Amino acid sequence: MADWEQKAAKKRQALRDSIPSEWIIPAELLPDESVQDVTKFPETSGWFTSEELAITNSNVLDLLPKLASGELKSETVTRAFCKRAAAAHQLTNCLSETCFSRGLETAKKLDEHLARTGKPIGPLHGLPVSLKDNFNLKGLDATVGFVSHIGDAAPYDSALAALLEAAGAVFYVKTNVPTAMMIAESVNNVFGRTVSPLNRNLTSGGSSGGESALIAFGGSPIGVGTDIGGSLRIPAACTGIFTLRPSFGRFPTLRCRSGMPGQEAVQSVNGPLARTLPDLALYCAIVVGAEPWLADPRCLPIPWRETRLPARLRIAVMWDDGMARPTPPVTRALQTAVDKLRAAGHEVVDWSSEDQLQGAALLQRMFVADGGSAIRREIERSGEPWRPEMEAYRTATELSTSDMWALHLERVEFQRRYLERWNQAGIDAILCPTTPYSSVENGKFKHVGYTGVYNVLDYSCMSFPTGITVDAQVDKAPSDYKPMTDLDATIQSEYNAEKVHGMPINLQLVARRLEEEKVVAMTQVVLDALV
Repeated sequence: MADWEQKAAKKRQALRDSIPSEWIIPAELLPDESVQDVTKFPETSGWFTSEELAITNSNVLDLLPKLASGELKSETVTRAFCKRAAAAHQLTNCLSETCFSRGLETAKKLDEHLARTGKPIGPLHGLPVSLKDNFNLKGLDATVGFVSHIGDAAPYDSALAALLEAAGAVFYVKTNVPTAMMIAESVNNVFGRTVSPLNRNLTSGGSSGGESALIAFGGSPIGVGTDIGGSLRIPAACTGIFTLRPSFGRFPTLRCRSGMPGQEAVQSVNGPLARTLPDLALYCAIVVGAEPWLADPRCLPIPWRETRLPARLRIAVMWDDGMARPTPPVTRALQTAVDKLRAAGHEVVDWSSEDQLQGAALLQRMFVADGGSAIRREIERSGEPWRPEMEAYRTATELSTSDMWALHLERVEFQRRYLERWNQAGIDAILCPTTPYSSVENGKFKHVGYTGVYNVLDYSCMSFPTGITVDAQVDKAPSDYKPMTDLDATIQSEYNAEKVHGMPINLQLVARRLEEEKVVAMTQVVLDALV
């Protein structure tokens, strides 16, 4: 066994050993590997108490008032989510780090403070919150999928973690990501592959796929991920949950670990993943309400604003991005949403995909502008092999400084032209697929164009479940399909309705830059129409 393999195996064993014996699923209750949907395991196994199920099935808005009043002890709530997170990991491989002792100690202190003063610590008092692996927590690794970062424990908490903890949040787990956080599925040489709890043959997405799997299983009431090309929206779509990709500057990013440190041509942002839209909206109001611009110099001093929408929205629908059409169930969900929005009195117009190809190309060129050297450096430090998904970084050619400056100018011109077209159309939002898929089999995810273009533009985006699921009888692949590109041909040829039957279908709603409040409010309008 190579040295890198030994280090990775030791790290995986340490993660397994960090789970207390009482939270190890008894062998006789462990679902067989052939069982695809494990989301029902907590209710059907008999291993969880009724109190644990009641707690972990509750939404954030249900839990917070009970925690603030003392009706529920934070220690009790934290312990329940620790157990369910431990189960989630054993069934989906979703965690990268545990800090159960830290979480329970924090919870006890919060309970003691409430008992002594009668006052909660903050608006998130006692609430367990899960974090993506790249959020530094003191004393824990943030490997971001690199063997070279094993044992490199963080000396401090990230700015967002400090803000959340000051608001009363309890940290107990960090979640798995792909190598460098640059793959649309969560797989790496350290921890391996995270799968969807809804169907373990399918991906939970990437790069925040550990978060999406954990939340979809009920192992976290709310979690935080990041997004540089779709890394929040893709996992949310693969597991049927909500997420917000905010514009850069709304939420703090300071002191997080990057897979490509110093890459700022397209900014990485962070945002919440949650099971309900109200939970997500509350998180946003709390984080922005804590004035993060006082802790992170790149945060913008913009408070969370009240939004008044027009009674009749003007929404542009982009049916495809000109590179890959969505698979049949996603097209059906998009058509349903359009029909119901029109029936509810909203104006829906078509949006041309004419700019999408250039936007996607810009994103890819910015990602590999350093010739893959940042990623190569970490891979060579440990001797781990290049994963096949990282081939574009392995073979990239580094741009000169002048070429990079020219690329920045091209990006700004692209942003100007897109905004001008938006303003001339007089639209409030774009409704489009999040990905070509509802979800897809492990190892087969291709194409981040539907999400990545809006990273280049730095627009505010929501990925949200429509309430529609894949029906294998309805969503069959057409026999006479004529692909628009080679990529499209591959995606459509690999589509198998039976494999994704029953999976939730997300769509994406896009607003302009720094319109986070508006896109949250407009998502509720779409959900109301879909009912």
